[in-house]
Amino acid sequence: MFYKKELEALKKSGRYRTRTVESSRCKDFASNDYLGLAHKKDLHKNAAKRLSLLDINTSKASMLINGYHQVHKDFEEALCRVNKFEAGVVLGSGFNANIALIEALVRKGDTLYMDELYHASGVLASNIGGINVLFFKHNDMQELEELLKNSSAKRKIVAVEGIYSMNGDLCDKEIFRITTEHNALLIVDEAHSSGVIGKQLMGLFDYYGITPAHNHIKMGTLGKAYGSFGAFILASKHIIEYLINRAKPIIYATSLSLYDTLLAHESLCYILKNTQEIQREIALRQTIIKEELGIEVQGLIVPFLIANNKKVIEIKDRLYSLGYSVGAIRQPTVASAIIRLIARVGESSQELRTLCKNLVTIVQDEY
Repeated sequence: MFYKKELEALKKSGRYRTRTVESSRCKDFASNDYLGLAHKKDLHKNAAKRLSLLDINTSKASMLINGYHQVHKDFEEALCRVNKFEAGVVLGSGFNANIALIEALVRKGDTLYMDELYHASGVLASNIGGINVLFFKHNDMQELEELLKNSSAKRKIVAVEGIYSMNGDLCDKEIFRITTEHNALLIVDEAHSSGVIGKQLMGLFDYYGITPAHNHIKMGTLGKAYGSFGAFILASKHIIEYLINRAKPIIYATSLSLYDTLLAHESLCYILKNTQEIQREIALRQTIIKEELGIEVQGLIVPFLIANNKKVIEIKDRLYSLGYSVGAIRQPTVASAIIRLIARVGESSQELRTLCKNLVTIVQDEY
């Protein structure tokens, strides 16, 4: 067995991972389906009906061959309108979007400045040969500004997240001033903020009231708040034109499936139509988290520190036996093990409160 020792080491350290077929009997407080749209059958029915009217079932090819369809164009234009960007492109996943952005944008002589808690897909992309990357301390705008001030790079590219995927905090608003003043491109990964924060629930730009500028790039996923699959990149026409010509995950991959694109478009329309109701439900869940766990969250990600790889799995399993699915996140994904609870609008506020009470009781029992 080629990797027997490595697997044994993972088991011994409490970092061994397995797949479990998810049970529908469990209340879902683990997934990133923040708004519960993955369960709304009307959205599926509408998307399926629109798909049935087309003469094909799927996109069939790369966007640059003959896989770019009106369905893609309509959705890209809708995203641009509501997010106030000039141009956009949809592609296969948020992971691919980060690979596309970083591999294509960071050229010889350029420097990438990445928050140390940036998503693993971006970190992987930064390891591609020839990319010069500097990591700055999480949300430390002073350190970032010093790095940019002293930079002699041909181009400066900064990568941050709107809401960070594990600790759930927001990127500092100063990022927009700093990158503009130092003429740096700014990539904002909105995977966990799009659909969750902002006056129109469009994410960090919307939340801070930032009008997109020529140096701004917004990436978002469709497999989280939008209840579908895929991703989008929004930017200036110049940047999107460049990505279409240089980004390998766009050039060499089959374009996003028509069904997923239609479903995401339905979800976008739903979010815009029901913004105030969704915001009330999000605020209610944030209040419950504060009352029951003493944690203030700005989105729907709740990191509950356990600090023990084995204990966190035991706690997760006990909650699962009570009918609640939560995440047990261990090293190296996080510095110290956490229960990652998602306060989804897709589950009732009362179930969330009961889960929180159970979590506190279990942790008190354990310690």
